[in-house]
Amino acid sequence: HVQLVESGGGSVQAGGSLRPSCAASGYTYNRNCMAWFRQAPGKEREGVARIATGSGNTYYADSVKGRFTISQDNAKTTVYLQMNSLEPEDTATYYCAAGTRCLLTPDGYRFWGQGTQVTVS
Repeated sequence: HVQLVESGGGSVQAGGSLRPSCAASGYTYNRNCMAWFRQAPGKEREGVARIATGSGNTYYADSVKGRFTISQDNAKTTVYLQMNSLEPEDTATYYCAAGTRCLLTPDGYRFWGQGTQVTVS
């Protein structure tokens, strides 16, 4: 089992930055891949970025490429999402997820955090 706890969301003006984090605990073999998803009211959950915890390989949705960066700490227990040049369209609840399939679709992830709100005005 894997537990995920997000923190670091908040409210910011357009053009600003935020850096939510996700602390993971539990069996490492269940979290070969870590990802960030987001869901705005009335919209489907969409993948934002993912990182393969072993190789550090990353992948981004086109909508955030060049603005967001996913990274992990040396212990590979915390994943970060550096979000720069934020736009109102980035407003959503952001979820951390862990799984064994390095996709950017929700069905690739078995474990989910509780979510952290990001509001851009």
